[in-house]
Formats: sequence, structure tokens, C-alpha cells
Amino acid sequence: MVASTTTARTCTNGHSYVKTSDCPVCPSCEKEQKPATGLLAELAAPARRALANKGISTVEQLSTFSQKEILQLHGIGKSTLPKLQQALAARQLTFKISN
Repeated sequence: MVASTTTARTCTNGHSYVKTSDCPVCPSCEKEQKPATGLLAELAAPARRALANKGISTVEQLSTFSQKEILQLHGIGKSTLPKLQQALAARQLTFKISN
């Protein structure tokens, strides 16, 4: 087993934190950016970032994509799909049908 190396970092907003990976995301900044309500509030940070980077912030926007397209986004895993499907169903929407 390889020992992990920790790195002390400071983000551009002045938050100090320690990471064991190459991930550049500041945990404090991530918490500040988490919405309190809506589709993105229910998801883990990697999934939120993946959808936000694709311009998806509402259930209506999500419904214009197929399940396959969403699963291809880095940060979206199979465990995220049930949450997305529940959000769509609550608005009587579905993923776009793949061809």
C-alpha cells in the first residue's frame, strides 16, 4: 500500500486546506457555492460541478438530455441517477429518449 502525501494549500479566496489528491477544489469554497434549494442542492459536489459545467441548473434543462449523455459527464455516476430521476418525476418530466 502506498502512503498518501498531503499538501497544504491556500485557495484564491484565502481559505487554507489540506489535500491528499491533485483535486484543485477548495472544500470551503465548495460549501459556500452549494445551493440551498433546487436540483443541484441534492447532489454531491462532483455531480453539481458536472451539471453546472454543462449549463444544467434546473430540472427542465436536465430533461433536454438523455441518461446516456448525463452519465458521460465527469462527476456523474450511477448513484446520482436515482436522484436525478426523482427530481424529473416530481415535475412529471423524463430524460430525453436516446436514439
